[in-house]
Amino acid sequence: MSDSKVPDGLRYAKTHEWVKVDGETVTVGITDHAQAELTDIVFADLPAVGKAAQSGTPVMVLESVKTVADIYAPGTGSVVDSNAELRAHPEFVNQDPYGKGWLFRLRLSGPLDPALMDAAGYLAFVASGA
Repeated sequence: MSDSKVPDGLRYAKTHEWVKVDGETVTVGITDHAQAELTDIVFADLPAVGKAAQSGTPVMVLESVKTVADIYAPGTGSVVDSNAELRAHPEFVNQDPYGKGWLFRLRLSGPLDPALMDAAGYLAFVASGA
């Protein structure tokens, strides 16, 4: 885990999503650790704008050369944007998971999952092998 990047100022889920809060809207992506575990991302099944999301339930799927992974909602709300660039360039998830590789934006209708961790908590969680 020492080679993975975990920026401060984001929240992290045990399912390896990162969450950037901007008022009632959150941007969601997967962590550097997650993209490394998945290996080369080859397809992002992005959610449609308007799709309802329940906290802790799958919103979309990422496919890699190795596996298929569900991406979970960090709170309840509706999708207001998804990263259309990933249709042509799914590799952005591997190359820049906290930037060009973001996945979707969710407008919250309730609180964020209280189990989300800060950077230090996430680093400890991954280091524990959980």
